[in-house]
Amino acid sequence: MIIAVLVAVLLPLGLYSYHSTLKETRELLDGRLAQSARTLDVLIQNGGVASIRKQGQGPLIVPIIGRKAEEELMHGRTYESEVGYQLLDRHGQIQLTTANLARLPLPHTLISGFENYFFEGYGWRVFTLTDEANGVVIRMGERDDSRRDITHALSVDLGLTQLIGLPLLAVLVGWAVGRGLRPLERLTQALASRAPGSRQPIQLDQAPQELQPVVQALNSQLERLEDALERERRFSADVAHELRTPLASTMIHLDTAMSGEVQPGTKTALISAQSGLSRLARRIEQLLALARIEAGAAAGQRREVDLVVLAMNVIDELAPLLGESGTDFAFLEHEQSLPVHGYEAALAALLRNLIENAMHHVPPGHGMVQLALERYGDKAVIEVIDNGPGIPAERRASVFARFHREASSSGDGYGLGLSIVQRAAQLHDATIELLDASSGRGLRVRVTLPLFASAKAASPLSASE
Repeated sequence: MIIAVLVAVLLPLGLYSYHSTLKETRELLDGRLAQSARTLDVLIQNGGVASIRKQGQGPLIVPIIGRKAEEELMHGRTYESEVGYQLLDRHGQIQLTTANLARLPLPHTLISGFENYFFEGYGWRVFTLTDEANGVVIRMGERDDSRRDITHALSVDLGLTQLIGLPLLAVLVGWAVGRGLRPLERLTQALASRAPGSRQPIQLDQAPQELQPVVQALNSQLERLEDALERERRFSADVAHELRTPLASTMIHLDTAMSGEVQPGTKTALISAQSGLSRLARRIEQLLALARIEAGAAAGQRREVDLVVLAMNVIDELAPLLGESGTDFAFLEHEQSLPVHGYEAALAALLRNLIENAMHHVPPGHGMVQLALERYGDKAVIEVIDNGPGIPAERRASVFARFHREASSSGDGYGLGLSIVQRAAQLHDATIELLDASSGRGLRVRVTLPLFASAKAASPLSASE
């Protein structure tokens, strides 16, 4: 932008200066002709025409030095052959002339002024001065190519200033701007390499005075952000501790009360209370899972996580729930190891909620859920397939909203499962697809995420449907 502004300003100024200089040069050259004519007129007035030409003789011709002799004499061009003059009497007869203007056509009128002529292959600019008192006419001429050479030299001088000056100015401005923005590059690198959760202030050596307030404001803002994240992590831990303990205690008391002899109505109420507490515990667990995912992404470091091992741990954790629901569960591990780069807690929450969400939508008593892990090129693919009613294509985009529940859900969830899955996928640059099951009934959820760098280099390409 700076270079464009300079070009936009300097080019019009250069063009204006060029045309103005040409105009002034032409006027100066015309003025030189007129001044020479008036000088010659004064000399003639003092000496008289008779002293220049005797009666009856032809015109007196002033010789012009040759070009070769001219170069030897002046070591270069003197323009002597490109200027000349004529002296005419009141009848238009030539009395005195230079050799180069000896055959110049006579003027159309003896009125003083400028005229243009072309003869002997050259154009001439001629000034005519009429001195009626002395009965003489003086004509001063200059070749047009001489004038063009002078104006060309001026235009070259002006043009070189633009042609050389502007690129040089662009290079220098680019260097100056790049050097001035170098501290910003260092600041960008410092922010990009900053570890999550770090409280180390950003330090820029030899930072310019203009950038110091920015660095100070960034350090202050980062400190406040880390304080807010730390408070959030502490709050999540406090909530988990404060809610789990009373809920677990209440569940134990309900189990104890139900184990004794109670009235039928009381037992029904106790069962309802136990079911309500179970749902409340599940909802708290999901909310805490979301909080842990966000806090872990903000403060933790990514590391290598084996999806196969992680899936086995999640299945072991959900085994009691799978047994109680009577769901037929299958785990298909096409690979012995699927290492990815990510957050273990977030990936565990993703797998857990995918399986639980499928369990809530299968037919009670004869539902089927299948978990498959496989490698596809440099990607790891997670698929969870169920034999539930599925989700119509037009409603699949809305199921990721928090607290959204499909009418076909038979569980006691609160619509947070797929929201947790989506957030965990976003943290790992993964994609989620909701597809129809290959059997024609049910839903197939496919999550694709990048493999760990070392696994990409070692893995062969495999086909997957």
